[in-house]
Amino acid sequence: MAAPEPADGQPTAAIPTGWRARWHPRAGWDRVTESAPAIVQIVVAATAAYVFAHAVLGHAVPLLTATVTVSSLGLVRDARPRRVLETVVGMVVGILVAELIVLVAGIGWWQLGLTLAASLVVTRFLSPQPGFAIAAAIQSAIVLVIPASVPFLRLVDGVVGGVAALLVTALLPRSPLRAVTREGIEALAAFDSATATLVQALRRGDVVRADRGLQKARALQAPVDRWREGIDSGTQIARISPFLRRQRPEFERQDRVRTHLDLATRNLRVIARRVVYLCDDGASRPVAADLLAELGAGARLLADALTDIAYEPAAREAVRAVASRLDPAALAAGRSIVDQNLIGALRPLAVDLMTAAGMSAAEARAALPRV
Repeated sequence: MAAPEPADGQPTAAIPTGWRARWHPRAGWDRVTESAPAIVQIVVAATAAYVFAHAVLGHAVPLLTATVTVSSLGLVRDARPRRVLETVVGMVVGILVAELIVLVAGIGWWQLGLTLAASLVVTRFLSPQPGFAIAAAIQSAIVLVIPASVPFLRLVDGVVGGVAALLVTALLPRSPLRAVTREGIEALAAFDSATATLVQALRRGDVVRADRGLQKARALQAPVDRWREGIDSGTQIARISPFLRRQRPEFERQDRVRTHLDLATRNLRVIARRVVYLCDDGASRPVAADLLAELGAGARLLADALTDIAYEPAAREAVRAVASRLDPAALAAGRSIVDQNLIGALRPLAVDLMTAAGMSAAEARAALPRV
């Protein structure tokens, strides 16, 4: 017997429950493919460091070369040189503290406790990052557990592992440009969603929808901040890597878009609060809705420009066409001062979107009618 269909004719779909709802092979495969550059980088660096310490320096079991390398690089996307260097320094400090304690007090259970305490205290004093101290404590514990016949031999191994991690960051970098671009598109998509909700609220005079648009506007900071962190990481990697140096202009361009989008999201929150106030009377405001919808269309062109710079001129002109009409007195003639203020609030939003698309601030302000 066929499965029953709902009234709209669409077949019902099974909803996964239990472990199927928590795990899916596709999600696992996506994680593997996304981490593939990091996996290659870690394997190459750790193997090279181990081989160098074992074959060139003659260390019998240079375990710390591998542990320092793996811990400093990690699977996180943010493998910027500064972060890697900070992690390496933390682990080397932990190894040095452990080596000094072993040299003075030997190896034992109370020495392990003393080493962990000393490593955590020293590294917490040196850095506010909790991961810095934990990485140092782990490496210091390894020194206590695995004995060595030569003092400070494991310190050398740790330095070799750290140098390997820094070298591979420059010579075999993880190119973050694709991930950064994706984050930019996601941030602009969230901006578009908030704008579209506010447009619908203005068309219908729907205060509930307006409040939903305000909540979406308030949530925009998180994706914009993620985009900023990705750009910062990619810029630092491209600065030292000869293979990614050509990507520096693209990171700079995306940072310009991100900077002005950040300002635009703040102005959108101001607009959203005014929309909530205006929609309380239940009246439709098609003029303001159309203007905001056109500005949203310009923002969508900005998202297209992240993957194809040829869309930037179209985005500039689309927003300029709206900006040239943003005269509150003319567009909201006979309406309340609050309606005029809403049209006025669209002016700085238009300026932010034009400058995000590459227009100078002076030219963007000049595109607005005098008020």
